[in-house]
Amino acid sequence: MPESGATPVVALLRRLAIALGALVITALIVYFGGDGYKDNNNNDGISLLDAFYYSTVSVSTTGYGDIVPVTDFARLMTTVFVTPLRLIFLITFVGTTVELLTERSRQGFRIQRWRTRVRNHTVVVGYGTKGRAAVETLLGDGTEPTDIVVVDTDRAQLDAASALGLVTVTGNATRSSVLRIAGVQKASAIVIATNRDDTAVLVTLTARELAPDIRIVASVRESENVHLLRQSGANSVIVSAETAGRLLGAATTTPAVVEVIEDLLTPEAGFAISERDVEENEIGGSPRHLADIVLGVVRGDDLYRVDASAVDALERGDRLLYVRKATLPDED
Repeated sequence: MPESGATPVVALLRRLAIALGALVITALIVYFGGDGYKDNNNNDGISLLDAFYYSTVSVSTTGYGDIVPVTDFARLMTTVFVTPLRLIFLITFVGTTVELLTERSRQGFRIQRWRTRVRNHTVVVGYGTKGRAAVETLLGDGTEPTDIVVVDTDRAQLDAASALGLVTVTGNATRSSVLRIAGVQKASAIVIATNRDDTAVLVTLTARELAPDIRIVASVRESENVHLLRQSGANSVIVSAETAGRLLGAATTTPAVVEVIEDLLTPEAGFAISERDVEENEIGGSPRHLADIVLGVVRGDDLYRVDASAVDALERGDRLLYVRKATLPDED
């Protein structure tokens, strides 16, 4: 089993160190007890290289028989020390292999079972800074962890996502087979938070081909690539570098405004921007006269500001973008 609190890489390195330690100890036992061992192909005694050679073929149970213990003391040392070291070496490597295969089988079974029942989930491609922030926002808005699938090639990032209860898929999201495993055909949205704009374009193209109706939200670093993402099928494109730059510029003259914006974008505390359906008793009324602070109205595929004449009278099917008080973890 993996060592508690250790990542797979650290656990593997520890086991490799144990196996190499068993190899070195065996070689030293043979080298310092050289008079008790005989090399059938060389009568000049046992060298350090011979000792490591014997150690390698012995602990791996290959046993060519060219170097053998010939004295009672050497045979006793082999029985008491070398044999247990051989077992430690084998258990370490065999145990690692079995555990790896078992973990892969368990992960495959879990994903297969999840795919048979999940619908309308969100796929997040890339679990770096942007991907983590997107997931935190989704969770803050009430999305269940099992309704979020993270796709990444970095095992450490996926381990961090798994720790939050998210479903993880290892692989390159530009490959259609990887997005199929993530269930993109049945997903309601995909968030593309890759570190490269060209990768974001390829993922967008692949996702749109597999799921023509899915909502695609992508992040790019450069504004000149926005049109490429939209032509590839993205519904919304966020320019991360420019957005950060605007906030930095605003913070120099109107820092309070930036604080309010950050508060609205942080779902865990303060206020947050949310979306809801128009209630029956609100139909026909103006969004400016509601108890909620309404910022905009979504009608069909169009978004209108709250002061737009087209939405002076709310209609059935409209959705309101409004400011709500964020729910803290300890609140009901």
